[in-house]
Amino acid sequence: MSDHIQAEPTGTDGRVRMPIPKWRITMWVILALLLLMAAGIGGAALYVWNGLKPTAAGEPVRIEIPSGTSAFRTAELLEDHGIIRSAFLFKYYLRYKDQGDHFQAGVYEMTPGMTNDEIIAMLNEGRTVKPETFRFTIPEGYTIEKIADKLAAEGLIDKSAFLALADSAEARGWSSAAASVPDDKKLLHPLEGYLFPETYEMEAGSTEADILKRMMVELDRKLAQLPEDWQDVLDERNMTLHELLTIASLIEREVAVAEEQPIVASVIYNRLKEGMPLQIDATVQYALGETKERVLEEDLEVDSPYNTYKIPALPPGPIASPSLSAIRAALEPEETDYLYYVTKKDGSRTHLFARTFKEHQENIRKSNAAAAQGGGG
Repeated sequence: MSDHIQAEPTGTDGRVRMPIPKWRITMWVILALLLLMAAGIGGAALYVWNGLKPTAAGEPVRIEIPSGTSAFRTAELLEDHGIIRSAFLFKYYLRYKDQGDHFQAGVYEMTPGMTNDEIIAMLNEGRTVKPETFRFTIPEGYTIEKIADKLAAEGLIDKSAFLALADSAEARGWSSAAASVPDDKKLLHPLEGYLFPETYEMEAGSTEADILKRMMVELDRKLAQLPEDWQDVLDERNMTLHELLTIASLIEREVAVAEEQPIVASVIYNRLKEGMPLQIDATVQYALGETKERVLEEDLEVDSPYNTYKIPALPPGPIASPSLSAIRAALEPEETDYLYYVTKKDGSRTHLFARTFKEHQENIRKSNAAAAQGGGG
């Protein structure tokens, strides 16, 4: 045997072909695998980058996120409306950012081109589209009929539907205060006095029922502003909330100057205590169904449980919507021994008060004298 190394067979060119070392083959394989992995990672990174970048700018889009919608379902809605490119990637972005637990329901106006963080911030803060609204004002002392007339004139309700609903038994369950309305057939309108006079703002499309409920609940809110023991005070007087609102409505219709409300309240309580008819013109006008500048003698004969010239008691219920100040006056009357009052005819819209009928007659004379001198009508 020869001791020298045998060369590889020669090729056609006559050169000797040396064998490729195994380590070099291994290196090439490793490099190829690394290149494949890098290409895969690069492709995946490109996919994620492209999937998470903002969409092309466009016109604003409204998206409704219903209550109870999960963050993942929200992502799908965003993709459906063209706000994000990939709901799949956005879900994992939310997980990475630890977001999605505080998204708020509502209608949003989003613009294609928003960043993911801008979208998340909007959903977290609940920056929803403000619904279209309308406003209306109900003055103090309005009857339910006048309220219906005003709302109908403004195109907000159908008057017949509104009044029918207000007079229904169903409506009395729409507020805590209305639960005190007695089942009395003498009541012209059971909810008279329970629709609080206020300026309201409501969503467009609100129904007659929505408007009624809103006004009734507002009375509940206003009653919560009274002293905490107001219900105890009523219990001590053996009075109901319905009676309190009735007195408050009389005060509202009789008194133009707020400072006099507690004084007129005392006159009402004093006359009731004495068993005297209240003789309040506003109750006669309510019974007649019209507001008259001057109540005539013949008007005082109207046969109605609301005519306080004939009944020595309160009418069956309120005759108008009282303000909070009138309710407070009915709850906290001033302590006086007045039994009479007459309007000063000097244009001041204030009153003269008297303890006796004789004093009252003198006040009437003074008031008429002021009118004669041109002070008022």
